[in-house]
Amino acid sequence: MSSDRPLPVLVATGLAREARLAAGSDIVTVCAGSSPTRLRIALGDHAPSCRAVVSFGIAGGLDPALAPGDVVVATGIAAADGHWPAHPAFIRAWVRCLSKGRHRMILAGIAAGEALLMSPAEKAALHSATGAAVVDLESHVAAAFAAAHGLPFAAIRAVCDPAHRVLPPLAREALRPDGRVDFASLLRQVVRQPTQLTALPCLASDASAAFASLRHCRSLLGPGLGLTGLGEPFSDVA
Repeated sequence: MSSDRPLPVLVATGLAREARLAAGSDIVTVCAGSSPTRLRIALGDHAPSCRAVVSFGIAGGLDPALAPGDVVVATGIAAADGHWPAHPAFIRAWVRCLSKGRHRMILAGIAAGEALLMSPAEKAALHSATGAAVVDLESHVAAAFAAAHGLPFAAIRAVCDPAHRVLPPLAREALRPDGRVDFASLLRQVVRQPTQLTALPCLASDASAAFASLRHCRSLLGPGLGLTGLGEPFSDVA
């Protein structure tokens, strides 16, 4: 890579759709099908070739005040084995940019998840334990990777299922390892338990709002997710 061209921003996602939205100039995406274990493996080859690490995508709501489509710019990531702050310059850049958007945006913490939280009770317990606004399966992995390699980190997530939403069992089997929807598995789940169909309209509405918001955020952020012009090195990484 030419010395006058900055290294790309490495973007961690769980869904292929998220990766497609994030893609662009000065961006390298890693998609692991919403599996923290796969993401840890997939990130392994990228440390020498990126200038920053970003978690980008949708998330489950923990704060009852949040609705589908609300945007969370992370102040930090809370996990059982540690806490990783987001880079303050990245937060400032995103707040300036996204404040022009039409969706509600808040600064808040993101909680680590190793599996989907299926019930409101699980979400309430994690919210009480961490104070985080949302939970996802990638941000803590990306943050730990960034910290291990001395790279700045930030995360932006759009709320999909709100805190009160019950997820049907089929949600656990919804994705292939490449982050695409596993329609065959979903069909088998529905045949096995047809009552799950009643949950699909709400899930589809939640996802539509979340992705519309995420798409709008991506258009506002522009090349390099709005981070390309911030300069290097990032000496104030916490």
